[in-house]
Amino acid sequence: MPSAEVPPLEITGAALTRGGRTLWSGLDLTVNPGEMIAVLGPSGSGKTTLLRSILGLERLSAGEITALGTVRQAQGPKAKAGNRRIGYVPQQRPLPRDTALRGRDLVALGVDGHRFGLPIPSRGTRARVDALIDAVGGTAFADRPAGSLSGGEQQRLRVGQALADNPGLLLCDEPLTSLDLANQRAVVTLIDKHRRDAGAGVLLVTHDINPVLGQVDRILYLAHGRFTLGTPDEVLRTEVLTSLYGAPVFVLRAGGRLVVVGAPDAEEAHHHADDHDHDHDGEGAHA
Repeated sequence: MPSAEVPPLEITGAALTRGGRTLWSGLDLTVNPGEMIAVLGPSGSGKTTLLRSILGLERLSAGEITALGTVRQAQGPKAKAGNRRIGYVPQQRPLPRDTALRGRDLVALGVDGHRFGLPIPSRGTRARVDALIDAVGGTAFADRPAGSLSGGEQQRLRVGQALADNPGLLLCDEPLTSLDLANQRAVVTLIDKHRRDAGAGVLLVTHDINPVLGQVDRILYLAHGRFTLGTPDEVLRTEVLTSLYGAPVFVLRAGGRLVVVGAPDAEEAHHHADDHDHDHDGEGAHA
């Protein structure tokens, strides 16, 4: 478990510019142990790019990121990408139907996929994989071909893979996309349980805040090169988002859900959206 005194993620004065467009700048963010922060914003606002910067796959234009002791700076030597104590849950994309791997093989990649050569599972590795599969509720389907599993089943196993090294920092990129309500709840419960049990920090990119609204501590809302940070009650307000977008935006409650109305998409998103920011939602907190 990470030290209670050391934040798993600290971002200071960070900026990232691509193609002459600033995705975000002056970003200061500390994710504390056991804290879950949701990242919202329109398509092309740099949500996925923020996660990639933390992982070391994108270099900052300014500032510094310290993730579990690994420092990434805009200036100076480039830090090596990868840190096995950082878990990553990618966007839900169905695997090809003819994928030969079994479900348990996907989870096993999180345990020994970093090793060179053909992995030969030890008794300890098999026990760890079994424990992860059980934790994500995947025992009933783990031995089936991964390509034959539903999107929700595949995503549960991806969460198990991300938790393999008991990460002190968990980065989740649209982990609930295309999942039905039951599987959304299952995935959110798994992520929430890990951050509470392990004291891990969680940064979760989403286009719909509603499935995680009861779990998130704070929201980072990115839009038009600007951002706002605070609790859900502080950020998801008509006047706050209107100021952030520079256009009339309304936050409504309908049937127990939050709905954001009038949020324009990122400027010239169809022309300049970054290649890795695959969230095509037009309005960050929509139901």
